[in-house]
Amino acid sequence: MIVDCAIYRDGRRTEGPSDFSDAVDLCRLQSDAFVWIGLYEPTEKEFDKVTEEFGLHPLAVEDALNAHQRPKLEVYDDSLFMVLKPVGYEPKRDIVSSGEVMVFIGDSFVVTVRHGEEAPLGVVRDRLEHEPEMLRHGPTAVLYTIADAVVDHYVEVAGELGTDLTELEAEVFSPTAGGSRHTASRIYAFKRQIMEFRRATGPLAQPVSRLAGTGLIGARVPFVHDKAQPFFRDVSDHLTRVNEAVEGLDRLVSDVLSAHLAQMSVRQNDDMRKISAWAAMAAVPTMIAGIYGMNFEHMPELHWTGSYPVLILAMAAVEVLLYRLFKRRGWL
Repeated sequence: MIVDCAIYRDGRRTEGPSDFSDAVDLCRLQSDAFVWIGLYEPTEKEFDKVTEEFGLHPLAVEDALNAHQRPKLEVYDDSLFMVLKPVGYEPKRDIVSSGEVMVFIGDSFVVTVRHGEEAPLGVVRDRLEHEPEMLRHGPTAVLYTIADAVVDHYVEVAGELGTDLTELEAEVFSPTAGGSRHTASRIYAFKRQIMEFRRATGPLAQPVSRLAGTGLIGARVPFVHDKAQPFFRDVSDHLTRVNEAVEGLDRLVSDVLSAHLAQMSVRQNDDMRKISAWAAMAAVPTMIAGIYGMNFEHMPELHWTGSYPVLILAMAAVEVLLYRLFKRRGWL
């Protein structure tokens, strides 16, 4: 459905025709005006009129309708198409969720298509409407502000993930909770969330580099104002820091998982040593009692009155000796 449709002239929102087709025709007659149409999860029928009016490429339209796209930037004859993946993070549940924003820009129009709940473009529109100097740059300003808002939120999510990973690391090395049977599953689930975050941030690096004029394909991207390149370079710099942080988080969570497994192995070895030590201590009196329990007629000290207490004392002495030996070696 169409969430908002507005005409912007000289950096300010103006009244115009209620029908967006008439609004587009009006903007095409004025060099300093453009129309911005925002849609939320449109159906194919709802998007047909927009496609026909702006001459959008059918492949880009298919991507915008079906969603589940990687971040990318594609240039067509009459428009520029960019896909971004905003993300959200729920610290209490350790879940990274993502949405999608598709942006079409041309000489006198901007069409934004939103999928999911992690793409509040209303905030971006409100921010731009309070910055007329920025909005005077036309569709390029809209594309920059959306990219800047998405990447800035990446920075916040990366910080929250880092905080939660620090807490998880402390839990792993805690003497009480580190051996919990659920710890390994939590670490692995956390790693999957980092991977989900990486799917949003990693592929976006190349499109932003192209917009910043630092990509390998070419210095200039059609429909993007040349003076906007320094702004996109700032977005690219923030995105680079996010990707470095994500790589660091991924390596650290792998190290935490390895440390946890090693810690569990060490604890199992300690348990086995303790069990072996107690088994050895139990074997000595069992052996002596077993020998004297065979009831042979001719056995040493069988008819001696002091044999019973002597054997009990001997077994106790051996047990004390073994206990001190195992204790000294750290087995108990």
